[in-house]
Amino acid sequence: MIRDGRSCDAPARCDNHHRVSLLEISVAAGESGPVLSLSGEADVTTAAELSEALTAQLADGARHLMVDLSGLRFADSSAIRALVLAGRTLKQRGGALELANPQPVVARALSLLGVDQAITIRGGASAGTDPER
Repeated sequence: MIRDGRSCDAPARCDNHHRVSLLEISVAAGESGPVLSLSGEADVTTAAELSEALTAQLADGARHLMVDLSGLRFADSSAIRALVLAGRTLKQRGGALELANPQPVVARALSLLGVDQAITIRGGASAGTDPER
């Protein structure tokens, strides 16, 4: 990659020429399986990172996976697609994907795309007063 006429092969040598990921992913043990916590923004630029994190959990044999969306401020269709594909794989294994605590913008995107019809979504800040959906 070349910026401002300088070669830019490694992020460590390029100061601020490289974009820092807007998505943070952490993994913890949950009661019924791994819990992935997402924070920041999940979009086309971070969808591969999200997909890799989900695939790693699937490769480790997870049958139930919880994804905590409480820190996720935005998710576009490419990120939501990664979640849906993971959910489909888990369902084929007799397991399930569960999404928890989406912020209103993310909850609305999930609803508009019909994800709430195929994947369990619990809690979160929604337009209604019922915290369990």
